[in-house]
Amino acid sequence: MSLIAFHRVLITCGILFCAGFSAWELLAFARHGRTSDLVLGLGFALASGALTMYLLFLRRILRLPDARR
Repeated sequence: MSLIAFHRVLITCGILFCAGFSAWELLAFARHGRTSDLVLGLGFALASGALTMYLLFLRRILRLPDARR
């Protein structure tokens, strides 16, 4: 397995963790109404989105040749 493929696996795990924790915190906010749960839920949702964008544009960011060409 190449280093880039391993990096993709790690980033995917990070996305899944952030999305899951975000859902957990937003559900806790819905149950208890604590502001800290809302802030954490939205923060991890933002982190999940940022990691997703990073994964989608990884080839461009690392300036790797396009595999489709």
